[in-house]
Amino acid sequence: MIKLKTPNFWLEQAKKIFFVLFASITNAIALNNFLIPSSIYAPGVNGISQLLAHLTTEWFHLTVDTGIFILLINIPIALLGWFKIGKDFTLYSFLTSLMVSFFTIVLPISPLTTDPIMNALFGGVIGGAGIGFALKYGFSTGGIDIISMVLAKTTGRSVGSLLLAINCLIVIAAGFLNGWQYAMYTLLSIYVMTRVVDMVHTSHQKVTAMIVTNDPDALIKAIHAKLIRGITVIPATGGYTGIDRSVLMIVISNYEMYELEQAVKEADAAAFVNFMGTNKVLGEFLSSDQQKARRDNS
Repeated sequence: MIKLKTPNFWLEQAKKIFFVLFASITNAIALNNFLIPSSIYAPGVNGISQLLAHLTTEWFHLTVDTGIFILLINIPIALLGWFKIGKDFTLYSFLTSLMVSFFTIVLPISPLTTDPIMNALFGGVIGGAGIGFALKYGFSTGGIDIISMVLAKTTGRSVGSLLLAINCLIVIAAGFLNGWQYAMYTLLSIYVMTRVVDMVHTSHQKVTAMIVTNDPDALIKAIHAKLIRGITVIPATGGYTGIDRSVLMIVISNYEMYELEQAVKEADAAAFVNFMGTNKVLGEFLSSDQQKARRDNS
């Protein structure tokens, strides 16, 4: 039986497309209006692309737009993510990186100020806003995020530590190529960008959700339709109303927050949800590959 797409489904797809464009344009503006003119490097693939564009000009006297390198690097990364991470996440992430490449090429490189500190700050804020909203709606701006998630599965190390290591290499490269003051500007921009991402979207790798609901059965069914996660049902009584309710406790990865939010909206829009950062989990916590395997076997 073919499952028809609901109006809510198409509304959510429209929201994702909107934030794909938002993340793409903000990243392109951060690059062309603030970072590239001041020789300040963005984190991740965008920063690596800036370095390659710089080296191509210095070594081969060829001018290649940063957006071209963004596209070329993200193509093999998207193929890796498609098979190792998941199709939906990778599709929107690659679409975002494709649009970042397009807008970086189309929009002119036009500095708004010559002050490198102001460029570092505003480039970090604008770029971080785009990345944060992309993560909030269940995808990323592509590139290093996907590589880090794949490496995290094989090495057991956190995504954050791998991202930090790659960005440290970008900062060091900036120092060698342009002078150590530019390494400090790059570090400042990356720090600001990270803080803005944290404000828009949780930075924790794992999150505990406490959901207070009047209809636990419907909510559990809606969550399990999207995620394979253990759910603990805790009987509760409203302190003010005295009404018996249920509290569902579930631990998820930060990339699953959007799907959980949609499940709650679909099953019990009146539910109260509290997200809490989780530092460590002991016991079974399925990776995306393990979830996919269980779906295929069910």
